[in-house]
Amino acid sequence: MRTTTFALIFGIAYLAAGVLGLVPAALQPPPAGAPTTTFSVLYGYLLGFFPVNVLHTGVHLVIGLWGIAAWSGALGALAYARSLAVLYGLLAVMGAVPGLNTVFGLLPLHGHDIWLHAGTAAVAAYFGWRHEAVAAERRAAIDDRRRHGTFVASDRRGGLEDRRSGHLSA
Repeated sequence: MRTTTFALIFGIAYLAAGVLGLVPAALQPPPAGAPTTTFSVLYGYLLGFFPVNVLHTGVHLVIGLWGIAAWSGALGALAYARSLAVLYGLLAVMGAVPGLNTVFGLLPLHGHDIWLHAGTAAVAAYFGWRHEAVAAERRAAIDDRRRHGTFVASDRRGGLEDRRSGHLSA
């Protein structure tokens, strides 16, 4: 899968989560032991699992729109993946720290949000940094072929001649 496809899939997923977070019927009231937030507009558990409020939902909407923009080419998909890896990795760690799991009462990041954010960070890191590894492998393979005198199929510097048969390609 390409990094642009990753941006599209995660963009749609986070955009859908953002839209669902604005639907009161998709939210269940927080349980009695849940950390409290000072910003409690639309505070609840999305689909009964993920703690959200309107600010958290706004972040999901922005991340989703950013992903779709990265897929369309308006913004870089590679930068999107790397930024998501860092941002959601940080949010996963913050969600695990009791004093920071509500970002000073503004965003609920506790509970199932921790593994969701960690998973997002891991997948985004894969798509964000595998590109360098793949590009390095391709450069090494091309250099190896050039050293051994093997032509690269897409190398057409010498004209349209098919290098395998010695004839012009039609």
